[in-house]
Amino acid sequence: MLEKILALDTQLFIYLNGLGSEAYDGLWLIITKQVNWIPFFLLLFYFIYKKLGIKQTGYLLLFIAFLLLATDQITNLFKYTVQRLRPCNNPEINTIIRVVQVRTSFSFFSGHAANTMAVSTFLYLIFKKQFKYFGLLFLWPLIFAYSRIYLGLHYPLDILAGYLCGLITGYLMYKTYQWAIKNGKI
Repeated sequence: MLEKILALDTQLFIYLNGLGSEAYDGLWLIITKQVNWIPFFLLLFYFIYKKLGIKQTGYLLLFIAFLLLATDQITNLFKYTVQRLRPCNNPEINTIIRVVQVRTSFSFFSGHAANTMAVSTFLYLIFKKQFKYFGLLFLWPLIFAYSRIYLGLHYPLDILAGYLCGLITGYLMYKTYQWAIKNGKI
């Protein structure tokens, strides 16, 4: 059963990765670099600051930092336990796929997908009632994660597992944040 799922995952990866074109490689390399998202983060920070003020925004940023640390460690635990080769390093397919970028670490699961989904979930649960279109925040993990498939770095299952991890950790951090507010800890 697991072999069949992994085979379907590989086939879907080959299809999605094959949709790419050299003309768009530069764009997806820009999208996948976290530093290029700084203007988006600053805009998000500005909206949060306007809604919460400096002190509460500081607390929120501490929760986000801890969330990213926790999600990243969970991701690394899975990567080094499962040890699935990235598509770009898989000798069975790396000659038939578009390899735009190479990484030597393991593939399962995507830290990019987990981290972006964790932060998006956490922030969405906090601000969904304050900002009318805040659900659009989830475009960030979708675009960011697809870049990993496009570049040849992750299988779709890596992305989905990363999303699941991010949803769970983001939700748990939201509950912790709500508890801290309710009990006067922040």
